Amino acid sequence: MKIQILGTGCPKCKALEASALEAVKKSGSDAQVIKVTDLDEIMNMGVMMTPALAIDGEVKSAGKVLTPDQVAEYIKAVM
Repeated sequence: MKIQILGTGCPKCKALEASALEAVKKSGSDAQVIKVTDLDEIMNMGVMMTPALAIDGEVKSAGKVLTPDQVAEYIKAVM
């Protein structure tokens, strides 16, 4: 599983990345957390507001910082 954090590196993007890393650790998943900072790539995924979270290329959330529990719910839904 590939979890993508879409954003330019702002504090909210970093907070979402931290939530994703914690959720992966808690879930015991072997998911990879990848930062995507290229604006063209972010816009090609249909995201206009960052931070955004995508799992296996599918955008699950945009424009808000999710808690680790919220990210974990998305991970469980895909597993």
